Order: sequence, then C-alpha cells, then structure tokens
Amino acid sequence: MSTLPTTAELTPQQQKLSDDVRAFADEVVAPRAYRYDTDRTLPMDIIGRMGEMGLFGLPFPTEFGGQGQDYVSLCLAVEALARVDQSLAVTLEAGVGLGMMPIFRHGTTEQKERWLPDLVAGRALAGFGLTEAEAGSDAGATKTTARLADGEWIIDGTKQFITNSGTPITSLVTITAVTGESERADGSIKKELSSIIVPTGTPGFRAEPGYDKVGWHTSDTHPLTLDDVHVPESYLLGERGRGYANFLQSLDEGRIAFAALCAGAALGCFEEALRYAKTRNVFGHSIGSNQHIAFKIARMQVRAHSARLAWMHAARKMVNGRPFKAEASMAKLIGSEAAMDNARDAAQIWGGYGFLNENAVARHYRDSKILEIGEGTTEVQLMVLTRELGLATADGR
Repeated sequence: MSTLPTTAELTPQQQKLSDDVRAFADEVVAPRAYRYDTDRTLPMDIIGRMGEMGLFGLPFPTEFGGQGQDYVSLCLAVEALARVDQSLAVTLEAGVGLGMMPIFRHGTTEQKERWLPDLVAGRALAGFGLTEAEAGSDAGATKTTARLADGEWIIDGTKQFITNSGTPITSLVTITAVTGESERADGSIKKELSSIIVPTGTPGFRAEPGYDKVGWHTSDTHPLTLDDVHVPESYLLGERGRGYANFLQSLDEGRIAFAALCAGAALGCFEEALRYAKTRNVFGHSIGSNQHIAFKIARMQVRAHSARLAWMHAARKMVNGRPFKAEASMAKLIGSEAAMDNARDAAQIWGGYGFLNENAVARHYRDSKILEIGEGTTEVQLMVLTRELGLATADGR
C-alpha cells in the first residue's frame, strides 16, 4: 500500500488495479531494473506481461479488446510503475497517450478495427512522430512533407525523439507532415499540417540507431527517416489540415498520465529516502532522527502528495467531461518539479550509495530531468497557463 495519505476515493476496481500494479512493480520490475537499465534494452517479456495484465487497454472499450475502464485507472497504473522504473512507465504512458489515443479519438472505423486490437493487447506498440530538429513546440517549423499522387501519400522528412518507434513489436508511427500551404492576409505562408499513419514495415521508413541518453535507458527512443515513403490515401488520420490540432488534444490528455508518472517517481524517491533514513545508523542512531534529515523527508512527502492530488484532480475533470487544459498543465508542472526535487534530496540522503547506478534513487536522479522537458517543457506549461489566464507574453504569443 502507498505510504501517502489517501488523496481521493477510488472504486474497489481502481484500488485493486493500483495494488496489483504496485505488487507487479515491486516483485517483477524492481529486481531486474538495474540489469536492463545497464543493458539499455527494453525488456520485451515484461512488456508482454503488462499486456497480459491489460494495462495497455485500460481506457479503451471492450469492443477493441480493451478493459473498459477510465483514464484514472491508466494513470494509477503509470504511477505505480514509475515508483520503481520510469522507462517502463513511459513505455505504457506514451504507448497509450501518443500511440493509441490519436487513432481512437480521430481514426476511422476501419483504422480502429485494423490497428487497435493488437495495440490494446500489448502485442504491438505505436509512436507519434511530431518533433523534428527545428520543430516541436513550434509546429509551424515542420519540414516533413506529404503529397498526394495516384491515391497515395508520398512522405519525405525526418523526426526526432520518437518514443516506442523502434521496438521489435512497433507496428506503426503516426507522423505529422505538411500537406499543403496557403497565404494569409498579411502575405505570410500558413502550413497545412496533417497526421498520417505509417506502418513500420513500409519501404523508406527507418528507425535510426537509438539515442545515448542521460536517463530512461530502457525507453525506446529513435530518430526517424522517411525517404520516399508511400502509404495509401486512407491512412490519413483525422481531417486533413487538423493534424496538429488533434495532436494537441491528445497531448492535453497525455499530460495527465505524464503527471501521474512524475508523481510515481516523486513517491518512489520519498519511499527510498524514508526506508534508508530509518535503517542507516550513524553515531549510534538512525540518520532519520536528525531533524534536518527528517524535515527533508517530510518535504518530499508533501511534494509527492501534492503531485498526486494535482493529476487526480485533472483526471477527474477529464473523465467528467469538464475543461481540463489548465489543470493538466499544472499537474505536469507540479509533478515534474516534485520528481526532480525529490530525486535530488533522495540522492543526498543516501550519500555515496545514492551515486551508484545500481541504486534506484540514482536512476531516478538521471531519469527525472527529462520530466521537466518531455511532453511540453516547464516553459511550455507556463505559456499554456498564462494563455488560459488571458495574459499575453512579451512576444505577444
């Protein structure tokens, strides 16, 4: 059970899910985390077991093989995994939020029936290719192009930092591409951005060698090359020209699950620091009996608790059909800073042992920095919040 106070009433089904995934994380994931982090490989057998547990299908209807639960349930699973391993947690979070959710939200019946069953069962993974060398938050800088010819999209371009794009079971990557241009009233050019499904076996599609990252060593992350890639016209995902707008909707939802990942990381660091402070004896007493250590751990608990409250509030607004954009950004901002601060404090409390990669807090220390960058940087969250408040930034955006 969690060492944090209860933050919201869960249904018996949600509580059982949280307990089951927590036990799975402690008994199956944690004992092997150091080994596959060192090997920098995604453990496909564990991914398979996560699929068998139904984790990838949690928020999807049973007609596609899903579990028919809600987004809160997905977030509970992500949080429980992130306590011990952020890489596996983000594999689940991105696989659902970026890989499957755009197809579920915007796909045709044929697209859903073709792709979702294997994805929700965890037999396949999918990614979403938005980011480029000069385009991410600034989607207008997208250079990847797609043109129609003889009933096919012909795609050329590159993508960067794409999660779940090169695993042995990756079945597709949905990419954003410029499918047209128009002239604005002021004479500037507006790019038409659309989303297109690209199966990974398509000629011309290449997942380049993975990155040498500071953290998230077992999360599958690649640059992509699309060189004269041909896919059927019917692989357009959603309405033409709505690719980026539709992705933003998925990103708002995904930020809630990402915030749950952050909360799980913050919780894992807190629990490790608490355990060590109670068992590590110096000068005849536990280090936790020193007030400066005890106060540091109490602050860690506050951060983890606040991070959980934030994502739960955003998730409940979402599942109740209420506006949640600001709450999702706040949850992501609160959670990422909590995870980074708790990782720093946990490593300090563990001392020299906290600097060894075999220690969970060392991995959290390396892993947590990306939480302030991925799925919208801290600065992007502040930009979203100022816009929601009706404030303009200095550059007028």
